[in-house]
Amino acid sequence: MRAAVIEGGKFTVREVPDPQPGPDELILRVHGCGVCGSDLKTYPLLPDGTIMGHEFAGEVVAAGPGVAGLWPIGTPAAALPVIGCRRCRRCAEGDPARCVTPQPLGLGVRSGGFAEYVAVAASETVALEPSIDLRTGALVEPLAVGLHALNRGHARSGDRVLVIGAGPVGLSIVVWARHRGIADITVVDPVPGRRDSAAALGASRVIDPTTTPLGTDFDVVIECVGKSGMVAACVDAVAAGGHVVVAGVCMTEDTFMPVGAVVKDITMSFVSYYSRDEFAAAAVALGSGELRLDGYVSAFAALDDLQEVAENLSHPTDQQKIIITPLPRSTP
Repeated sequence: MRAAVIEGGKFTVREVPDPQPGPDELILRVHGCGVCGSDLKTYPLLPDGTIMGHEFAGEVVAAGPGVAGLWPIGTPAAALPVIGCRRCRRCAEGDPARCVTPQPLGLGVRSGGFAEYVAVAASETVALEPSIDLRTGALVEPLAVGLHALNRGHARSGDRVLVIGAGPVGLSIVVWARHRGIADITVVDPVPGRRDSAAALGASRVIDPTTTPLGTDFDVVIECVGKSGMVAACVDAVAAGGHVVVAGVCMTEDTFMPVGAVVKDITMSFVSYYSRDEFAAAAVALGSGELRLDGYVSAFAALDDLQEVAENLSHPTDQQKIIITPLPRSTP
């Protein structure tokens, strides 16, 4: 199969062996795999031979003997990009990302979805609505990220919510907040196009942080930027007794003054991934069409264009989710 393989800190498309399913695994033919902000920060650091991509969907083309009867060939599906041991407490609770021996896909442990095929655990796979465009089935994963962040902030109708960063994760949070009936949603981003996207998806107010203060007294503040200084900004903006959720992936040291958080008596959570239930809920909501997603996907790109896409997204841009389509160019 063709895959985008890390070589010398860059994506190189070449032929690699097709994956084979283990006894309880499935092989998905990948129709779409989203480019994530965490991909952009980590791909130059990963070892040669890595196949990245953790936001993917496709159709079942092979199944191991232990699950073949449950997953007919051709079933549209998306899978959590992590395989747990299925024996520890975290796996039993539906949280394989916190397994004692997790096997993440696309981070150098197991191959991910920037390829024509990917091997996944049947236990971490959900079937998708047959009518869905499987390229956009890749949105299940980032939507699950946003749902998890909103859940960890205990956001509910009537709350004042501040989202810092209007990239795909921030927009996912806006989508879920609006879906949950939250009317007061402020989004902060310096890029005009991203502010426009947030407003189109349901934000009640958008702010350019270079000209306007963030404000204060928000019940829930969710950080989706991943840069130094963001935690301190969240503590400043949150109301007494409020919730701060840090979803941005910061790769450098950061500091803040704990006394402000102590005096306000706030709750702070650092989040990643999602539960099986949240992933399944995102799949159902996407398939039903009940989520407002106009403009969430900026473009589709071929596997051969991945390096160019990654370089373009590494700089300030008004683009949102870019989905890589590994299928051959001649495939409709």
